[in-house]
Amino acid sequence: MPSAAIRRSLVSDQVFRLVCDQILSGTYAPGEKLPTQRALAAEYGVNMASIREAVKRLEQLRLVEVRHGDAMRVRDWRAEGGLDVVAHVLFRAGGLDRGTLESLLEARRLMLAEAARLAAERRTEDEAGRIAELAERIAEAGDDAGAAQRLDWELMALVVEASGNVVFALILNSIRQLYLEHAGLFQAVVSDSGELVPLYRRAAKAIGAGAGGRAATAVAELAAAQERRLLEALG
Repeated sequence: MPSAAIRRSLVSDQVFRLVCDQILSGTYAPGEKLPTQRALAAEYGVNMASIREAVKRLEQLRLVEVRHGDAMRVRDWRAEGGLDVVAHVLFRAGGLDRGTLESLLEARRLMLAEAARLAAERRTEDEAGRIAELAERIAEAGDDAGAAQRLDWELMALVVEASGNVVFALILNSIRQLYLEHAGLFQAVVSDSGELVPLYRRAAKAIGAGAGGRAATAVAELAAAQERRLLEALG
């Protein structure tokens, strides 16, 4: 890619983040008109190509609506946004929004518990065996937090796959990039993994036995323990 295109891309990224943060923070309210693209180009001192690229990304996230012959208007991201907005809300203005993080963790716990319930009813023998194997590999990871974290993600992804619920799978796919890009932030979910190992094993055993209620309870307890570790680590 030519260096000029790279520089333009970096500029459009900066413009996107600036406008995105203003919308998510409420500086621009839903329904409010944004400055014209030409006005934004003048305000930020960038070319129109960079503005158009930034606006296209804002449209894709359903943060703005662009109508021919009319100004750009801010959309209500809480009512119209999708999961692809989560990362931007979580890290708006360059910081970590704790309330959004707590909501994300709560949603994770509820989804994984229900996925475990369904997995116990629908899993194949091969899936049950792989889940049990992953639980033991987490136990063997010991103090290697990076390895334990990768195995934890793999196990939870397999539980969701075994649940047979395609919407759960798509939700997990939507947060995969967020999780992997900020792996260091989320590593505390497997801190003191030795204390979590019995919960991994309980969940794997319940799924293998086809005990949906026990599987859901074990995974809910595991996810709740992980939430506590992460939130305590963040202070």
